[in-house]
Amino acid sequence: MEMDVLGRRTDGDESTDAATLSNRSRPVARFGHHRARDGSDGAPVGIDVDGPHAALVVGKRGYGKSHTLGVLAEGVGRASGVAPVVLDPVGVFDGLVESADFDARVVRTPTVRADAIPPSAWPELVGCDPDSPVGSMVWRAASETATLAAMRAFAEVPAESANVAPETVRAVQNRLRRAASWGVFDPDGLTATTLCGPDVTVLHCAGLDPAPANAVAYAVARTLYDARVRDAVARLPWLLLDEAHVFFDGLAAPALRTILTRGRAPGVSLVAATQRPSALPDVALSQADLRVVHRLTAGPDVRALTAADPTYLSTGVGDRLPSRPGDALVVDDTAEAAYDVRVRGRDTPHGGDSPRASDVETVADSAGTETAE
Repeated sequence: MEMDVLGRRTDGDESTDAATLSNRSRPVARFGHHRARDGSDGAPVGIDVDGPHAALVVGKRGYGKSHTLGVLAEGVGRASGVAPVVLDPVGVFDGLVESADFDARVVRTPTVRADAIPPSAWPELVGCDPDSPVGSMVWRAASETATLAAMRAFAEVPAESANVAPETVRAVQNRLRRAASWGVFDPDGLTATTLCGPDVTVLHCAGLDPAPANAVAYAVARTLYDARVRDAVARLPWLLLDEAHVFFDGLAAPALRTILTRGRAPGVSLVAATQRPSALPDVALSQADLRVVHRLTAGPDVRALTAADPTYLSTGVGDRLPSRPGDALVVDDTAEAAYDVRVRGRDTPHGGDSPRASDVETVADSAGTETAE
């Protein structure tokens, strides 16, 4: 059956038959099926993985947002010529390593170089005003050194020789000591070479607070973008980001905006998933050429999507929201159309399902069962 590939301009030069998908020269991620009005499955649907994309996956809790991000990670993982990186702040994508047809690795304690964060961002990272004496000294330490250890050594300079008040020095030392306690900075941290291999790389950030998680996200996003600008890596990076509102509201926002607005030319893709589209900046909605919309009911979230409705839609997104888990409305800006889609099941274990009390067997439960028998 003919596969409809979303996100790709149809040029008529190749088959889109689903049975020959693995033999195609232009990679596609299997995504699901068109959903008929009676709820039945129609023709298969794929997502273009050949070119760069800015994609948004939204939906309220329990309706398939993280599941869909995992489906896309599987599809990108099977493609050649790309480098998938999943930033996992919740810890639900470890199952990707169990795939039988692509390789994946989980980095349990991701670390980045301190100089991957620009000096101007360091005051915000450690929680101080860049125009304050403390912020100015942090900025200077980051400007004149390359590692966090060197920054801390810089802050040990006696106050009198640096013409800095002792209380300022102590405040800087305390903030840099706290940054070191996060455990995310290492001179041998993640590089473009380690991130842009053939494997899916899952960065497990579930144990990190927002500040260190944002530091990792900033460094990774900027590293991927800069590497492609310099032609330092051949593969096209795909950064898949769950709980995206945490990062667009934090230190990582400028690096993510750079990919959204300038990533197409060097070939860097971003897939951002969130339950709170209203918490994203306007640029995240306006720059997305693919929007996968699951069920939403919160007024601000629905209004945020409606405000970004493209003019080519005869019916607004808010009037076409799906109602069942796994169903999605996909707005494809390349084709200037919207499609009702049923997202396929995961091929690898999905870690995003909520635990249920009914699945827990306690000692008392076991004893009761034995007595009843």
